Amino acid sequence: MTHVHSKYADFESLREQAVALRRAGLSRRQIRDRLHVDNNDILNRLLQGEPAPEWTKRPNAKDDLREKARELRLQGWTYDRIQVELGCSKGSISLWVRDLPKPERREATEQARLAARKRWEHELAVRDEQRRQTKETAAAEIGIMSERDLFIAGVALYWAEGAKDKPYDRRENVLFVNSDPGVIKLYLAWLLMLGVERERISYRLMIHATADVEGAKRYWADLVGVDVSRFQKTTIKKHNPKTVRKNVGDTYHGCLVVRVSQGADLYRRIEGWWGGMLSGITEQPASGKV
Repeated sequence: MTHVHSKYADFESLREQAVALRRAGLSRRQIRDRLHVDNNDILNRLLQGEPAPEWTKRPNAKDDLREKARELRLQGWTYDRIQVELGCSKGSISLWVRDLPKPERREATEQARLAARKRWEHELAVRDEQRRQTKETAAAEIGIMSERDLFIAGVALYWAEGAKDKPYDRRENVLFVNSDPGVIKLYLAWLLMLGVERERISYRLMIHATADVEGAKRYWADLVGVDVSRFQKTTIKKHNPKTVRKNVGDTYHGCLVVRVSQGADLYRRIEGWWGGMLSGITEQPASGKV
């Protein structure tokens, strides 16, 4: 005891040295070794009130997690949700957010609704991915279309969507109306493959009065590669207030009417081709595969 007392008898002088060393930027270990102070309690008293130099402070790797946890807690998240989101322990979360107000407790029915909505959103995402993969695989099965592929597709497309002659109303016109840009592109490619001159093809917009008429004309003109001035007079369809239209908004461009002038002979050939396709149908293969 006599040795210890003599070693630390002049405490104030020793403290002055310790403070000076601390302010010079030395660490606790360096001060301890320099002054030969082996007792931690004494060292604490010598350095009391003196902050550690910046270089001795190690950055806390969890600072970002702590801030995120506090942010989520303020949004009303539970400990369980924060733990799943950040991957840290509930004990740490509790220490980080204990000064924050507790979120209002939701009714069990509301929690069930939120859980059901999350499950449904996940299910929709899975379905969207399956839908995308199926379409991508199917598109690859088509590959590059030959002229005969395009020829057959065009005949079937016209007979499904184009104007047709009736025994009671003889109009052998090649007239095609559609709102699908992909259908229009395939139909025009078919006409050009048949040797129909571009000068014989005319265009007209058919659209509801409440839509952006001029914007729709520009849309179709860009699609078919002609100037808007080539378009004939627009057909405006009046809106029936008793019906609820779903084809509205920025994606609604009306229908494009495509007419081939002097098309009686072409129409007769189209009707003949269609009849030939019907008579050329053979028995369906047992496998039913394409």
